Amino acid sequence: MKDHATTTISILLADDHTLLAESLEMFLRADGGFAPDRAETLERALAKVTEHGPYDVILLDLDMPGMGGLQGLEKAIAANGEGRVVLFSGQARQDAALRAIEMGAAGFIPKTLTPKSLATAVRFVAAGEVYFPTTMSRTKRPDAQSEVQLSQREFQVLRGICEGATNKDIAHDLQLTEVTVKMYVRSVCTKLKANNRTQAAIIALSSGMV
Repeated sequence: MKDHATTTISILLADDHTLLAESLEMFLRADGGFAPDRAETLERALAKVTEHGPYDVILLDLDMPGMGGLQGLEKAIAANGEGRVVLFSGQARQDAALRAIEMGAAGFIPKTLTPKSLATAVRFVAAGEVYFPTTMSRTKRPDAQSEVQLSQREFQVLRGICEGATNKDIAHDLQLTEVTVKMYVRSVCTKLKANNRTQAAIIALSSGMV
């Protein structure tokens, strides 16, 4: 897990929408803590990985030339080794995103996020977590955890986890101490029968709880 106070996150923006990719690259450089690179096709992205070595995070456009759907994702995951690969698309396709997680992707980041939120999501992923936008939970799945009863605070903490917020961020937003937030995180994980916060977020978002 990276210590983002001292470590720069290497990120490959694999997207053929030049204006968007260039804008994100400029923002990430200005934001600090990121070393962004770009590629406009899957072939070029794979070549970049070969030249550079594994990136901490690859944002992979699902509709980029050469992708062939999730086949391209599989190739990128294999090429990037221990680095993380995240689907990056303008449309929230829940089934495809959940399938991508099963294949080893680190989540789904929509292009509709603001640059600041995207930077937060990338940090979240680089820290070893899985990112899902809350909008992907609108369609409930048959295995929805409807029997799980969360308190208002537990739900607020769970929503923060699903949005990629750290315990510190959640504590600030809810005006709680980090120790209290950690307590709620443990409680949420217990109720959802999740081993960690990442699994709790996957359960919550895939079942439509949040």
